[in-house]
Amino acid sequence: CPWQGPYHELTVHEAECTHPTKTGNELMEILDEMDQTRKKEMQLYNSIFNLLSFEKIGYTEVQFRPYRTDDFITRLYYETPRLTVLNQTWVLKARVNDSERNPNLSCKRTLSFQLILKSKINSPMECSFLLLEGPYDDVKIRPVIYHFVFSNENNETDYMALPIVDSVECNKLLAAKNINLRLFIFQIQK
Repeated sequence: CPWQGPYHELTVHEAECTHPTKTGNELMEILDEMDQTRKKEMQLYNSIFNLLSFEKIGYTEVQFRPYRTDDFITRLYYETPRLTVLNQTWVLKARVNDSERNPNLSCKRTLSFQLILKSKINSPMECSFLLLEGPYDDVKIRPVIYHFVFSNENNETDYMALPIVDSVECNKLLAAKNINLRLFIFQIQK
């Protein structure tokens, strides 16, 4: 049974748990699902270890600050000050619930982000990158590796979901005065 919780809730869980009544086939399906999840996690960690062998790796602490647009319908968004990684200037932008019209009407919260190259470059720059929680935050973010080829004509990624574990964690992040994360960029050499 994959249940996790405080010890004082264990007896209540054991009384309600459906796992002891499952058939062998049902348990095998659950175990297969757990194996697939584990394989995906191992592939991700192997990918991260491969990235760590790259020649050009940069990381920095980033701090998203809240801003409001001056449009007819004001929208909340977040942006970092300019930052330098791998001798290039970058900015990160983020938006709540993918800039839906009234995010305050929903309890479900998501945060999506965009990486923007502000420097002019001589040739396309192929990068892998990921955002993780910063050293002073306790928000749970699953590592996801993103990939993009930056050029002077194509210097912004699409908005991508920040892989926060759930809405509760997202709300915790949004309740903070600033959002502190850590950005890693790996330049792929030709």
